Amino acid sequence: MFAETLEAVQSSPSKRTIYVRFVLAALAVMVLFKTFRFGHWIVWQVHELSDFDAFYIVAREIWHGQVDLAYRFETLIKLQQAFTGSTSFMPWTYPPHFDLLLAPFALLPEGIAYLLFVTVTLTSYLLTLRTIADKNFAHVLVVMFPALAITVGCGQNGFLTGTLIGIVCLNVERRQVMAGLALGAMVIKPHLAIAAGFYMLATRRWTALATATTVVLASSLACTLMFGWQIWTAWLGAIRESAIFLDRGFYPLFRMVSTYAALGRAGLPSSIAFWAQAAAASLALFAVALAVWLGTTRRASPAFTIGVATLVSVMISPYAYDYDLPIIGIGLALILPDLTQMANARERGFVYGLILLAGAYGMLQSARLAAQFGSDADLTGMEDKLAPSIGGFAMMALLALLLRLLWRATQPVAAVPQPAE
Repeated sequence: MFAETLEAVQSSPSKRTIYVRFVLAALAVMVLFKTFRFGHWIVWQVHELSDFDAFYIVAREIWHGQVDLAYRFETLIKLQQAFTGSTSFMPWTYPPHFDLLLAPFALLPEGIAYLLFVTVTLTSYLLTLRTIADKNFAHVLVVMFPALAITVGCGQNGFLTGTLIGIVCLNVERRQVMAGLALGAMVIKPHLAIAAGFYMLATRRWTALATATTVVLASSLACTLMFGWQIWTAWLGAIRESAIFLDRGFYPLFRMVSTYAALGRAGLPSSIAFWAQAAAASLALFAVALAVWLGTTRRASPAFTIGVATLVSVMISPYAYDYDLPIIGIGLALILPDLTQMANARERGFVYGLILLAGAYGMLQSARLAAQFGSDADLTGMEDKLAPSIGGFAMMALLALLLRLLWRATQPVAAVPQPAE
């Protein structure tokens, strides 16, 4: 019943238009409101540190010639506290390539910088998603709305990574150079490109892989020329620190969608949660391998095969958040035509529901905690005591369901006995 209700969104052109307009209008209102928040043009003072605040702080330090300070805990926390007046803290572990991308935004007031960043990336994502989804666009938008809303709310880069992966998927069959350029640009968040890279290897897309490697090397050279060799030492040091922060629960784990976060918040020791994450990552790559095999035997379309790789992109790394879920929308759009044939209504309902849950949970918990403790409260560590990582369990269930569907598709179809003449 749930699946049929959601799929009825696309039953007629008029219904599709209504739902698309509603979602786009809601997102536009949210972008406008958040522009005022990041521009500090609202009547009440907001001290809570948000993701785009962290982006803007790093961008400013680039122009001060000291971006390496962002990779050191003792200096970054002072920069963030001075900027917001909050005691909350966000570690910085992005590769230097993302620093280069952020640098121009420091030339603008923060509100305008947010508006430009989110508007451009959201528009690019929606255009890419529409191209892939076609008549299923409204359906995918409804399922993905919570994840889109949370990404708009914090000003994160989920729309950018979703767009890049979408470009990879659109071009992998006929324009491998273009696909490789987009895959190489995923160096800004390399842990979300592992599944796509594995797919390229499994399908022998050598041109795309060579192009992606060239992009990574060229952009790394540009970072070295811009920031100096010390930027790489600083970055590696930040990664080591972040592993300690993750182990001690300093990240907002209730908004993570990884197996590690789900099991860690459920009370399991971090070592067991880590090995469970490794197992989940292995199963995710196994799902890609199964999908590739189905594609080679023509039991699944090329779109479904790359769609599976896209769906599992957020299931590999322990460091995956609800704002990374726009990539899931690209994968859902790709597999939908085959999904109606491979899964019954109940299974499709679970797919839609799990994606909705993963996107909505973090947003609702953030709103609850802000209402309970106030926007000025430092929620670092507090949320761990109050809220488990339900999004992580949702992604674990989605992976299990996906493996079930793939495994069933690999089984030979029973021959239908023919009546005797």
